[in-house]
Amino acid sequence: MDKNARLPNEIKWATRQRLQFIEVSAYYTGIISRSTLASAFGISDPAATKDLKLYNELAPDNLSYNPALFGFVPTNNFKPLFANMDTDTVLPMIASNLLSADNPSDDDQLYGITIESLPLPGRMPDKEVLSQIIRAIKGHKKLTMTYHSLSNRDNQELRIIEPHAIINNGLRWHLRAYNHDTYDFRDFVLSRIANANMLDDNAESSAEYDDDWMEIITIQLQPHPGLNDKQRLTLKFDYNMENDMIELHVRRALVAYVLQRMSVDTTKDHSLNPNAYQLIVVNRDEIEPFAGWAFL
Repeated sequence: MDKNARLPNEIKWATRQRLQFIEVSAYYTGIISRSTLASAFGISDPAATKDLKLYNELAPDNLSYNPALFGFVPTNNFKPLFANMDTDTVLPMIASNLLSADNPSDDDQLYGITIESLPLPGRMPDKEVLSQIIRAIKGHKKLTMTYHSLSNRDNQELRIIEPHAIINNGLRWHLRAYNHDTYDFRDFVLSRIANANMLDDNAESSAEYDDDWMEIITIQLQPHPGLNDKQRLTLKFDYNMENDMIELHVRRALVAYVLQRMSVDTTKDHSLNPNAYQLIVVNRDEIEPFAGWAFL
């Protein structure tokens, strides 16, 4: 049955937004409280209480109150009634800090223009995996998981990690975490994670211990020397360059992703096709130690 067919007709759109937020927050973060709901939508505590009461009346088997947490947690019988819980909908919504991904206009173009996205293959974990990951990050807990690595050397059946951030590199999503097997911080591709389970054990690490995450470095880029003067001028306008230079301030852990996403020629002799790789790195010696796999 279509989820919209189950919605009572008398529920207004604004209320439905808050009910969707209740579902997403409860399922993916593991808890929804009155104060969280009130703060998110700028409503009073009594109004938030009213919304939570309404939700529990409409979906009585989805949430249970946990007095120790002063909030509602999802039950094992949780079934979404209002929100689209697909990971490819929820994760960008969380990344953009949106209250809801609901589109009341359906396919109508609100602004009268067409914006198309590339039909790239999906690279997302299922919602059970993503919810455990997000709960572990939010609760500063350890996480067990099965990880399918491309490297035989690095492919293990079960791992214990301590996640602290999720990364979108423009093509796929990564999880930044301390890895108990290698005693360091590293990235894990979200779509390769399976059987994730948040543990009761508190994480011993945090982002503050992740030097490559905390330290910011500057990437300096210039037009490829193989471009002609007209092409270089076009790039100058394209990137709003100052003195024919692009300067990007990036976490050291993300340097390689930026170079990859911007199709930068990272060869020492700038030998790649300038029509496909229009930029080069100026301060190679400074940033290569933090992005070794991106350099040729």
